[in-house]
Amino acid sequence: MTVAPVGPGFSTTIEALRPREWQLGPGRPALVTDQFSADELHLIVDDRADVHVSSKDGRFYLGWFPGGRPGADGEGWAIAVTGTAKVPGYRLSFDTETPADIVAAAVARVLETSRRV
Repeated sequence: MTVAPVGPGFSTTIEALRPREWQLGPGRPALVTDQFSADELHLIVDDRADVHVSSKDGRFYLGWFPGGRPGADGEGWAIAVTGTAKVPGYRLSFDTETPADIVAAAVARVLETSRRV
């Protein structure tokens, strides 16, 4: 039996096919909420212990719903950026079990793309 020679990219391909361990569970929500400063944003914790963060101009919103957002199925995080008269805004949501590290990365990127006007 003859075996074909293994090229330089073969071991990389095999490694990519190996099982991985993935981060699961919500983790530490402070990774998300600690990105905000009181100078630029409002923070409200309501009677359900849901956390609401909004920019002072009202165009950015982050909601954390540890027990799930009322009226939504399993939604744990909501991020919204209000659009303008000419450009629509957008909304992202993550479920209650999404790792806080992933939500924190999304929030960090949204904040990085903002600029003062």
